[in-house]
Amino acid sequence: MKTVSKKLKKVTIIEGFPGFGLVGTIATGFLVDHLKCEHIGHKYFDEVAPTLAIHGGKIVDPIGVFYNAKYNIIIIHSILAPMGLEWKAAEYVAQICKEYAAVELITLEGVGGPPAEQGAMGHAFYYTTGSDVKIKKTGLRPLGEGIIVGVTGAILLKEMPCPVTSLFAETHSTMPDSKAAATIIEALDKYLGLDVDTKPLLKQAEDFETKLRALMQQSVGAKDQAEKKALSYIS
Repeated sequence: MKTVSKKLKKVTIIEGFPGFGLVGTIATGFLVDHLKCEHIGHKYFDEVAPTLAIHGGKIVDPIGVFYNAKYNIIIIHSILAPMGLEWKAAEYVAQICKEYAAVELITLEGVGGPPAEQGAMGHAFYYTTGSDVKIKKTGLRPLGEGIIVGVTGAILLKEMPCPVTSLFAETHSTMPDSKAAATIIEALDKYLGLDVDTKPLLKQAEDFETKLRALMQQSVGAKDQAEKKALSYIS
């Protein structure tokens, strides 16, 4: 970790690793940009092939750690899916929680749900190992049934140095789901009061869906043309 200007303590930590719909990764990446967070550290695993991205002309770490002084939050943003290293990733998160005397760890994750109507937002749910008095006031639903895998699953099974609250957004797609990410940020905003505007994410989701529909139509058209061409050869 990089050295910061002051010793951080009693922080709230938010983590987002790639999962269903890449909800956690999209949401934490958006928060880092939107809240203009300070980069304070990074992590990578030797067991995983080198993975990075370029965004805005800058390298995006496989696992980046960021800090926002206004809300005293640390955000762990990962573009790396540590397959087979989930326990190791959970241990890294636990170390950060311990180092900065975290009061709470919040995990952001997608969870499978029924297809939503066109333009409709999915639901958000929560599960917490601590008191649920505060989060109940947000109106969010507790997650009654579900299968949790990956880093979030390892975190919930592991003994962490602070309470863990997991927020889940419904997604029915394995593709990047910005709409579900917007849903989970709205849920987080209700819980922490970060005053985050999700309109850019919703616009991103709308643009993505429009492009996807166009690609699907082009694919169907190309398939029809190929079938007609095949039939012309046969005849």
